[in-house]
Amino acid sequence: MATSDKSRVAFGQRGERLAKRHYESAGYVVVDPDWRVRGGELDLGMTRGDEIVFCEVKTQSSGRFGSGFDAIDEQKQRFLRRTAMSWLDALGRCGRLRFDVATVTGSQIEIIEAAF
Repeated sequence: MATSDKSRVAFGQRGERLAKRHYESAGYVVVDPDWRVRGGELDLGMTRGDEIVFCEVKTQSSGRFGSGFDAIDEQKQRFLRRTAMSWLDALGRCGRLRFDVATVTGSQIEIIEAAF
């Protein structure tokens, strides 16, 4: 992996850690951060009560190019839903599902619950 790729990955992981801490402080149990399956990845999979929440985290250095929320188009939503179904099958879980999107800009985090 090239150095620029490594720094980009580290930058994204920092945002995911901030989002994870945010959810944990709100009482969520992060079950499987950065879960991967052939052809897909979920940034955060977590539970609180009988609710299962998947969060896509977008990390950016500034809002200069728009919001990270803009990157979650219909195709990305379908991809995340399909990957979430694989996660549920693999872990044998069921419950109410919710898909959130978190944008991390610097040390600021903005979360849209039930984004799609």
